[in-house]
Amino acid sequence: MPLVSTGELVSAAQAEGRGIAAFNVITLEHAEAIAAGAERAGAPAILQISENAVKFHGGRLSPVAAAAAAVARASDAPLALHLDHVESVDLLHRAEAEGFGSVMFDASKLGYEENVRVTAEAVAWGRERGIWIEAELGKVGGKEGEPPLDAHAPGVRTDPAEAAAYVRDTGVDALAVAVGSSHAMTERTAALDHELVGRLRDAVPVPLVLHGSSGVPDDEIRRAVASGMVKINVGTALNTAFTGAVRAYLAGDTKGVDPRKYIAPGREAMAATVAGFLALMG
Repeated sequence: MPLVSTGELVSAAQAEGRGIAAFNVITLEHAEAIAAGAERAGAPAILQISENAVKFHGGRLSPVAAAAAAVARASDAPLALHLDHVESVDLLHRAEAEGFGSVMFDASKLGYEENVRVTAEAVAWGRERGIWIEAELGKVGGKEGEPPLDAHAPGVRTDPAEAAAYVRDTGVDALAVAVGSSHAMTERTAALDHELVGRLRDAVPVPLVLHGSSGVPDDEIRRAVASGMVKINVGTALNTAFTGAVRAYLAGDTKGVDPRKYIAPGREAMAATVAGFLALMG
């Protein structure tokens, strides 16, 4: 099936009052598992490659992007390709040539005024090329290399009035907001501020994005979608499933050396995790 644009999948989900899940791709097996899970669930999904994943591949975007796109095109499920948490303008500008229909441009570490300025420039660049741009306002936290962040601390969560002004001044197509989740959580214990999600939904005219969804329990995700969240990002949960399955296999086979033997159950565990999250989307 041809690649579907992220904007198309997100717009359709928002119009129908449901969510659309976006899953992080690190290896070929991640992409294969996402496609398999989406086919199993009979649902669309977004394959997203982060700037950190590009760094893992030696700074080379083309190989991992081409692999993910090839897997998506070979799938029967509607799948999109998204470049995530991009801080580098150079990487942003490489998105078009590699076939990405959308980019999350992340200027959240900058001061508010500078964030607005550089994000507006990224949006203008994207508009000229038909590339959908997501941004972040607030402090989701938890990414590798960042100091610990209390998702419930004062000043961390996204303010609705500021979010409305930010969207107006930048022109972004979607906004990731801080409502109680955190990146890289390995336990699903996050409690979201659903009242805030509703206020943000009413204040902001673009789809809302929930980062750090791996740490959010099923019922909280369902409530978040019902409250107005549209794009639901999942990364660490796939890695947790993969690593757990690999560890379990190797514990019972201490002499095997064929990586296919343990990667296969790891890939299957990720596919099952993908299907499980897609079932929560409504």
